[in-house]
Amino acid sequence: MDEASVLIKYHTDQIERLDYIDGKSDWIDLRAAEEVHLAMGEMTYISLGISVKLPRGYELWVAPRSSTFKNFGILMPNSPGIVDESYSSDEDILKMPALAMRDTVIHVNDRICQCRLMAHQPKVVFETVDSLGHETRGGFGSTGKA
Repeated sequence: MDEASVLIKYHTDQIERLDYIDGKSDWIDLRAAEEVHLAMGEMTYISLGISVKLPRGYELWVAPRSSTFKNFGILMPNSPGIVDESYSSDEDILKMPALAMRDTVIHVNDRICQCRLMAHQPKVVFETVDSLGHETRGGFGSTGKA
């Protein structure tokens, strides 16, 4: 496996340091850096307490953890969120947009989302054709239906 180095600035000592656990998951947990109280229907941006400088040619994908909705009743409206390599100053603190579907409290250090470092998409060339040459699968949303 190739390695990529991400520079990280922590803006608080109250959250655990990021850790990549090789072989366990390709995604890295991110934590709330502030306590947040939300009423159902409220939306806010929750600070993750870090700024990053990504390696050239990479972007950071941020998405909710599988337990985020169950544990906190929040959705990430722009999921996945994409952090590009230009968002790299000390003041560019990562945040998770959160929409509360019930009254909830998120505590400092709660694992609320996760991230993954991804290489930029290669250059794409679009070619116009009259037919793609395959049979229909039944239309959008039809997989697994008889």
